[in-house]
Amino acid sequence: MNIKQPTTHNQQIELMKSRGCNIDDEVFCEDVLSKVNYYRLTAYFLPFRNNDGITYRPGTNFTQIYNIYEFDKQLRNIIISVIEDIEIYTRTKIAYYHAHKYGSLGYEDSLNYDKQHKHTVFKKIIAEEIKKNQNVLFVKHHLNNYDGKLPIWAIVELFSFGMLSRFYSDLPLSDRKNLAKELYGVDESIARSWLQCSTNLRNICAHYGRLYFRLLGAIPTTPKGHSFILDRQLFSALTMLKLMYPDKKKWNKFITSFQRLITKYSDFIQLQHMGMPDHWKKMLRK
Repeated sequence: MNIKQPTTHNQQIELMKSRGCNIDDEVFCEDVLSKVNYYRLTAYFLPFRNNDGITYRPGTNFTQIYNIYEFDKQLRNIIISVIEDIEIYTRTKIAYYHAHKYGSLGYEDSLNYDKQHKHTVFKKIIAEEIKKNQNVLFVKHHLNNYDGKLPIWAIVELFSFGMLSRFYSDLPLSDRKNLAKELYGVDESIARSWLQCSTNLRNICAHYGRLYFRLLGAIPTTPKGHSFILDRQLFSALTMLKLMYPDKKKWNKFITSFQRLITKYSDFIQLQHMGMPDHWKKMLRK
């Protein structure tokens, strides 16, 4: 079987140099490689590769690559905070709506879902989450005092964002329509698209994936009357988050932080590598 062999940090440095990367400070470069996997860093060379997919364009240097890596890391940190607010907001609204329509334990009744819902699988996941979190205070409280029955507003606290998205998608159409309007002021098909895309974005951020110069996995559905057609680039994802975010003042604070981050790394990054138009600030502010 043909498989790559491990290389030392010095060999990795020589490989980068042989492919056209300028390294002004090899001591610094080796220090970075001792802390950040070489394989992870190579993804940040993508915008600088020649057509052969191996060598780098003239002027490529390690300092720029490392600063793009640092920009990307800090970008993930501020985006994950925004997604957290959206997730908690969405979880709260869905639990409140469901509790008042179907009761505290209405989620246990398979009749309260659409046809594609797989209730046996759903119940198994719920049981696994309760068992996994049995020592968490609020779970232990319900296990000891309520025969292990967690009401909807408690059980959603054990949902991942992906599970919350699936829960919404499995609700009856009338419920999805009502919640989509209440949550984001859009049609239910758009809400489903946005929940899926924001879940994917959240997972990239949570697992330290690259956002810079990346096409995301899915395209958020563009709402009717919106002037900008959403695509798979980061700017579209940020536009989607803006439309989902419940607090105008806090969102604009995020944009201020985002703008500050772009200014800090302006010598190293290119806005077009994130799909950012020239008037992005005006488009992203609420």
